[in-house]
Amino acid sequence: MTPDQRNRLRSIDMGFLAGYVDTLGFVALFGLFTAHVTGNFVLIGVALADASKASILLKFLAFPAFIAGIAMARLLILACDKRQWPALKLALLLQVVLLAGFMLAGMAAAPIGEAPSTLAMAAGLLGTAAMGAHSASSRLLLAQLAPTSMMTGNVTQVVIDSIDVLRGAGDAATSARCGKFFWPLLAFAIGAIAAAFAFMAFGFIALIVPIAILCAEMALREPQPGKGGA
Repeated sequence: MTPDQRNRLRSIDMGFLAGYVDTLGFVALFGLFTAHVTGNFVLIGVALADASKASILLKFLAFPAFIAGIAMARLLILACDKRQWPALKLALLLQVVLLAGFMLAGMAAAPIGEAPSTLAMAAGLLGTAAMGAHSASSRLLLAQLAPTSMMTGNVTQVVIDSIDVLRGAGDAATSARCGKFFWPLLAFAIGAIAAAFAFMAFGFIALIVPIAILCAEMALREPQPGKGGA
């Protein structure tokens, strides 16, 4: 597999994973965003304005949980840089552990009632921490890829480049960049749709899909690592 093919596969895998986990958390846990964590601010505003809306505490705690995931990934990558450990594989393993916790806590909490139980809260926060680790790992170790969890910038770039290609102002680099941002965007959308159907059919055990994706990614040969920085 060439480096370009490997990067394309990783961007598709990671985009699908982010869309899948974000949607499953939203459907299963009172509209919680695990990957697009700033979306929870909108839901907090709605909950504050309408006392009938439940789970405001979960939305509040999602942001520090996301930060905790970022911090765990950052510290792990720094330790890997210092000790010459395989940073990407261990960062992916961290996501596996957190997503497994999300799945197991969710299964234990099911069926989810009108308000989040302690186990349901734990499930949501583990899922959010997993996506914080995902976001940090992508930025620090896979900077050559387009963003895989925040799609607004990807949509903007794809439209800009597509307009330039259509008006004849694009070149080979423009087309390549358009493809780079398009594939994770498409994968995110497909992952979101797949997660909604999977959760309705199987419940929290549907999280085995992103866990399997991460395990497959861990089996891929790690690219030459860029340092996470000091």
